[in-house]
Amino acid sequence: MTAQLKILITGQHGQLSRELQQRLQGLGELIVLGRDRLDLADPEQIRRQIRAHRPDLIINAAAHTAVDQAESEPDLAFAINAIGPGVLAEEAKALGIPLIHYSTDYVFDGSKPAPYTEADAPNPLGVYGQSKLAGEQAIAAVGGKYLILRTSWVYASHGKNFLLTMQRLLQEKPQIRIVADQIGAPTWAGSIADSTRALIERWRAGEPGAWGIYHLTAQGETSWFGFATAIGEQLREQGKACAELEPIPSSAYPTPAQRPLNSRLDCSRLQQQWHVSQPQWQDALRECLAGQH
Repeated sequence: MTAQLKILITGQHGQLSRELQQRLQGLGELIVLGRDRLDLADPEQIRRQIRAHRPDLIINAAAHTAVDQAESEPDLAFAINAIGPGVLAEEAKALGIPLIHYSTDYVFDGSKPAPYTEADAPNPLGVYGQSKLAGEQAIAAVGGKYLILRTSWVYASHGKNFLLTMQRLLQEKPQIRIVADQIGAPTWAGSIADSTRALIERWRAGEPGAWGIYHLTAQGETSWFGFATAIGEQLREQGKACAELEPIPSSAYPTPAQRPLNSRLDCSRLQQQWHVSQPQWQDALRECLAGQH
């Protein structure tokens, strides 16, 4: 593996970008461009930066991820999540290099009783999912070498996410009501970054699987209530005060954007094609929390 590999990463301070910056060390030169230098809502800036750096690989770790906010700013969500990734794909194809892009369980409506496979028809419920699906379609339309990795319920020990919000609320409040009828797999950004490195190493070793769309989440499943319960158990083990948790249905916690009730993704295709798999969600959560201390 040559150290001359130039990897351009969009996004700088997001939870996934930060994990990638840490876990891709040693693969080559990492060119990390935050919004101040590469704004996904600015196609001309995207083209200028990629042509200036001429990377060997582009990883798009930037996105408009404020699900409820997207409902009130669809133009911005589509600019960042759909138009921008299409431009990245065009520039990657022009250079003859791969693009790794991250998508979401929100491209599905959650009505299927079983985990979703890559062959299932998307049907997003809100603007965020619609914009992310449009991004997938824009990349696929360009063609070239690309990996679109759909993940779910992403968290890390930094940034803004369910884990950090719960850790705070569990210690501040006597009781918290948590939605218990949405099922998925909480997926640690660190695990996603580790899997991304494994995919890059396979490609560099000349052993890539097929390019295309893949599901990449932690193994196992739980509800938001189950995820919050696991976070609370860890706090109790540390001797910290912890709120009582009450399970509620989604209908008791209305939000601007509707969430899919079933966010489970079948990740077997990634294992078969690229020999990459994720840990159980409980194990990844423990590893993430161990790194907080």
